Amino acid sequence: MRNTIIDYFISLVKIDSESGEEKTIAQKLEQDFKELGAETRFDNANNKTGGNIGNFYAYFKGDIDKEPILFCAHMDTVTPGKNIKPEILEDRITSDGTTVLGADDKSGIAQIYCAIKELKDSNEDHAPIEVLFTISEEVGLLGAKNLDYSMIRSGKGYALDTHGIGEIVLGAPSQNSMKYIIHGKESHAGSEPEHGINAIRIASEAIAIMPMGRIDAETTCNVGIIEGGKATNIIPNMVTIRAEARSHDKEKLEKVTDQITQALTKTAEKYKLKDFQAKVDVEIKEEYSSFKLNDDDELVLLAKKASENVGLTFNASVGGGGSDANIFNRKGIKMCIAGTGMSKVHTVDEYILISDLENGAKWVKEIIREHSGN
Repeated sequence: MRNTIIDYFISLVKIDSESGEEKTIAQKLEQDFKELGAETRFDNANNKTGGNIGNFYAYFKGDIDKEPILFCAHMDTVTPGKNIKPEILEDRITSDGTTVLGADDKSGIAQIYCAIKELKDSNEDHAPIEVLFTISEEVGLLGAKNLDYSMIRSGKGYALDTHGIGEIVLGAPSQNSMKYIIHGKESHAGSEPEHGINAIRIASEAIAIMPMGRIDAETTCNVGIIEGGKATNIIPNMVTIRAEARSHDKEKLEKVTDQITQALTKTAEKYKLKDFQAKVDVEIKEEYSSFKLNDDDELVLLAKKASENVGLTFNASVGGGGSDANIFNRKGIKMCIAGTGMSKVHTVDEYILISDLENGAKWVKEIIREHSGN
C-alpha cells in the first residue's frame, strides 16, 4: 500500500481545488471510482453554491446483505491552495511552504479510495459502501447543506475530516455567524469633529464589554473581522463587524449571541446628535446545529474495534469545530468524524506523516470489514 497511497495522495494534492473550483479533481475521482466498479453521479448543489461542479457520489454494491456504510470527505481546500508542490521528506509529506498541502481533506479521500481498492483487488466480500465527496465545505459546509439527500441510502457513516489517526469526534457544537453594521455620522475630523459620531468608537466600546474567547467548556465566541473608515480626516460613519459564537448547548449559544448583540445596540443608543441617532443593523445566521453521539453508539464501538484491530490507539472526544457531519446528523444520517493524520491545517506548514496516511487507509478498510461481519 505504501507506494499506492503516497502516489495517489500526491496526485490529488497537485490538482487545484479551492472552494468552488472542484471540477477537475471531481472528474478524476469519477473516473477512478468507476474503474473500481462504482455507480457514480453528481448532484446539482453547485447551482446554489456558485461552484463549477456538484457533490460527487459513488455506490458499491455489496456481496453481503447489510445496510450500506457511508464514508465522506470534502474535495475543496482553503487558500492558498493553487499550484501545490508536495515534498516527500523522511517521514512526512509537506508543501514547499508557499501553499497549504491539502491533506485537509485529500488525505481522507485517498484513504477511502485506497481502502476500497484493496478490498476490490483482493476480491473480499463486503457490505454495500457509499462514498460522498462534498464541495465548498471550507466556506460554510455549502455542499452538505445543498446536497441531494435522495442519493443517500445509508443511515450512518464517518466523515474523514479531523486530525489524529484512531481519533473520532462524536460531538460538535452549533454555530451562529453574526454581521453587524454600525451607523455613525460623517463629519470633517479637523474642522467639525463635534458634528460627527464615530462608528469606530462605538464598535471599540462595544467590543471592550463583549464576552470573548472561551466562555465555558461548551461555549466560545469571537470577533474576527472589523472594517470601516475612509481616511484619518473623516469621522467614520460606518463600521462592519463579523463575529461568531459556538456552543454545544443551544441556550448558551443564544445567550452569548444576545450578549454580543446587546453590547453593540446598547452602546449605539448612547450616541445621539440632534435628530441623528446611531444605530446597528443586525444579521444573525445559524450555520449548523450541534450533535452528540453516545459513547456506546454503534459507530463509536465500530471505530474502537477497527482501531484495536490495526493497532491504533483509540480516542473519542467532543470537538469545537463544525464539519459536514453537523449537517448530516441534522438530516438524520448518524455520523461521527474520523481522523486522517492531517496536521497544521489551514497553514502553509501543513503536513501529514506517511505512517498516518497509510494507517488511515487500513482503518477505513477495517471499518468496512467489521461492518460487513468479516
